[in-house]
Amino acid sequence: MPKLTGYLRVGVPCALAFGALLFVGQRETVAADHNEPATRTEVGVDPTPDRAADLADVYAFHDASNLVVAITFAGPAATNLPAVYDPNVLYRINISNDGNRANTEIPIDIRFGFDEANNPGVEVRGLPGVAPIQGPVERNLSLGGYVVRAGLFDDPFFFDLQGLRETRATGSLRFNNMRSAFANANITGVVIQIPRSRVENGTNQLDIWAEAGRLGGQL
Repeated sequence: MPKLTGYLRVGVPCALAFGALLFVGQRETVAADHNEPATRTEVGVDPTPDRAADLADVYAFHDASNLVVAITFAGPAATNLPAVYDPNVLYRINISNDGNRANTEIPIDIRFGFDEANNPGVEVRGLPGVAPIQGPVERNLSLGGYVVRAGLFDDPFFFDLQGLRETRATGSLRFNNMRSAFANANITGVVIQIPRSRVENGTNQLDIWAEAGRLGGQL
């Protein structure tokens, strides 16, 4: 892994030790990967969970010009807790555009680091056609039609966890679409706006998934 320069000042050997794969496509959509693997991310199993490497969700949507991909991790968290920026975790967004979802034609790497004043920043590498984008978190970073924003967000995932538990206990559906376990919770995330022309390949479907790995360590 090359040393990050400029705004970030971190550099450690890289070994992708953990991957949580989430596919988003016309044929299949899988999300909500909180607390995986449980042996490293659930407090009930490990008293020191690796929150930074715990991917939560992958979101992807588009308009006529742009594709927007977002990943979230380290949550859900109480609103009085700060975002999680760990320079020893590598996040990767994989985009496959050749019609074979086993291939990754466009790997996009995301890392966090800190400047000399200990202010957190983000770097995104692998965006087709542009140099790495880097700068402070909680700010829109734009280059060549791309926009990157990393920071703390209101957790967008919606699920009635209480309803699931009641359904399992009673054998009858008890879901309430006005009740969400993720309401009033925050999560750390990265959102990237990508010009569609940079990633599309004819009429092929795009398959998008994400993974996280602790650098130089073992999960």
